[in-house]
Amino acid sequence: MNAHAWWGLLFVSPWIIGFLWFQLYPLLLSFYYSFTDATVVKPGKFIGLDNYAKMLTNDKDFLPSLNVTLIYSIIAVPAKLAFALFIAILLNIKSRAINLYRTMYYLPSILGGSVAISILWRFLFMKEGVVNQTLGYLHIPPINWLGSPNVALGTISLLVVWQFGSSMVLFLAGLKQIPGELYEAAMVDGAGKFRMFRQITLPLLTPILLFNLVMQTINALQEFTAAFVVTNGGPLKATYLLGLKIYDEAFQNMKMGYASALSWFLFAIILLLTLLIFRSARSWVHYEDGGKS
Repeated sequence: MNAHAWWGLLFVSPWIIGFLWFQLYPLLLSFYYSFTDATVVKPGKFIGLDNYAKMLTNDKDFLPSLNVTLIYSIIAVPAKLAFALFIAILLNIKSRAINLYRTMYYLPSILGGSVAISILWRFLFMKEGVVNQTLGYLHIPPINWLGSPNVALGTISLLVVWQFGSSMVLFLAGLKQIPGELYEAAMVDGAGKFRMFRQITLPLLTPILLFNLVMQTINALQEFTAAFVVTNGGPLKATYLLGLKIYDEAFQNMKMGYASALSWFLFAIILLLTLLIFRSARSWVHYEDGGKS
């Protein structure tokens, strides 16, 4: 290797060391722990597939938490992407203050994942919170947002939808890349705004929609903060997401081996759903050259 290569390795070595020590090593260690009865205080012994067998046969909370996680993802991901696209279209205008508007709309994504915002969300939707007070002014009966099993999951989903900024920025960048000549030709042919959106805007945004769909699905399946801080898995475990169960097994029950097995099962679910999304993309993702993925 020449001197330039050594200098290059020197400059990237902090990242390489960080990746090997803080990401790859814990990843491999958790995979090993998933086949042991390790706890937080002792490494444990090798027990083969017992953790996975327990997960699928003897754990009464596993399948319900998996079901809640999938329902949560089905609610949160489409709602977030639809709202992000709607705001991106609104912000795709010419205005002197447009940069200020875009910054304001992006702020929730910077703050939304924090514990402080989750606590604020809990106070907003509590029985005597601002939301119910506002409904009272409109003579609408208050809703038990966080205490009703039928409503609580949708309530914490709203917190994720509120963090639409990253998806919105990508949609906005995609809108900027669509040639204006296409809209002008469609207007000459008498197409309305809805038809132009359905036949021009949406098809040309499908590559970005695919990326956002994959990333937001992965994030939703790993969600933890909202369920932990806002509802703590309640009521009646209606918001007991799989990420929260993994935390409880690892740090409440001290079963690090079983928690590792749950984590790897969640990884398998994420991998499977990601592959299915990419497989389905062949039929609905379009590119400007007329091809499909």
